[in-house]
Amino acid sequence: MAKRQSIEIQGFSHANPIPVASRIGNIMMSSVISGRDPVTRKMPDALDQQIVNIFSHIRGAVEAAGGSPEDIIKITFWIGDPASGRAALNGEWEKMFPDANARPARHTQPLGEGGPSQVKCDFVAVFSEA
Repeated sequence: MAKRQSIEIQGFSHANPIPVASRIGNIMMSSVISGRDPVTRKMPDALDQQIVNIFSHIRGAVEAAGGSPEDIIKITFWIGDPASGRAALNGEWEKMFPDANARPARHTQPLGEGGPSQVKCDFVAVFSEA
């Protein structure tokens, strides 16, 4: 059986003792990722900046595990106001996944109230090599 590997990245961590992601063999699943600034570690006020940061954390996590965004098979987003945030979300989505014929699955749903985070996500990646 493959051994589980915790994945950590520079500029993002959780307050609780959980990794950014975990990998077993060729499968990686992230914990919940927010849009905290990777330098200041503070949550930006602007939703569009949180979205830019969240995509940076996604890329960092999948690369730290030895892969690339091409290995991501699904991302689930929780967003405070899906209607107003969809343009910013789609803009970063298309930058990370420019090929419309090879994008991962995506689900976007409302984020519960409370806290400074306006967007969160988790994702699954499947690597070609274990």
